[in-house]
Amino acid sequence: MKQKYKFFFKRFLYYFYGEKFFKRFNYDWSKYPSRIQIIQSIIDKKNFKHYLEIGCDRDVNFSNIKAEKKVGVDPIRGGTLRMTSDDFFKQNNDKFDLIFLDGLHTYEQTIKDIDHSLKFLNNDGVIIIHDCLPKKIWNQIVPRIYGHWNGDVWKAIVHSRTYTNADTYTCVADHGLGVIFKRKNRNQLDLKVNFKNLKFSEYYYNHEKFMNLIAYKNLDSIF
Repeated sequence: MKQKYKFFFKRFLYYFYGEKFFKRFNYDWSKYPSRIQIIQSIIDKKNFKHYLEIGCDRDVNFSNIKAEKKVGVDPIRGGTLRMTSDDFFKQNNDKFDLIFLDGLHTYEQTIKDIDHSLKFLNNDGVIIIHDCLPKKIWNQIVPRIYGHWNGDVWKAIVHSRTYTNADTYTCVADHGLGVIFKRKNRNQLDLKVNFKNLKFSEYYYNHEKFMNLIAYKNLDSIF
């Protein structure tokens, strides 16, 4: 109950001091495949062997993924290694076919995890990132003040879309799944801004352009 009051108080403060924008998207995530289904489908179709998951928590995702070699990293619980993603990437020497990022849902940490993952991704591999499509402003506010928290992961997707040698999409499924390949960007976003300072209103009005949306049924076409 005390935590609930803290959330309400933070939300009250945001009404006064935060961004005043309350339009929302009407994604119904129950109509789309889950991240588990999508990740496993990619592993099976591409015959991927080595799987890395960053941010395992209670192993809801990690325990359901079948791969020849699985590594799960979380500083608190779940997975196979108890450490932060920063510490893991500092000592890691392995390459992976599929890397799933579901760690701290902030722009700063996510863009670091993306950059590190690109260094340890096999050339034909893929990075999948959870929680890239917040439906409303409350879902993306940092620090968390609402039930389902996407955080501002979406800003890291916009940032990576400006890279020359990373090809980034957002699959419309399971709260938004970022999909990044280590190859020449096929649709590079020309945007020179401080990505941390992007507003939810900019995300809303530039949604398809910023996020490079792709339907689940069309995922095969970008591999």
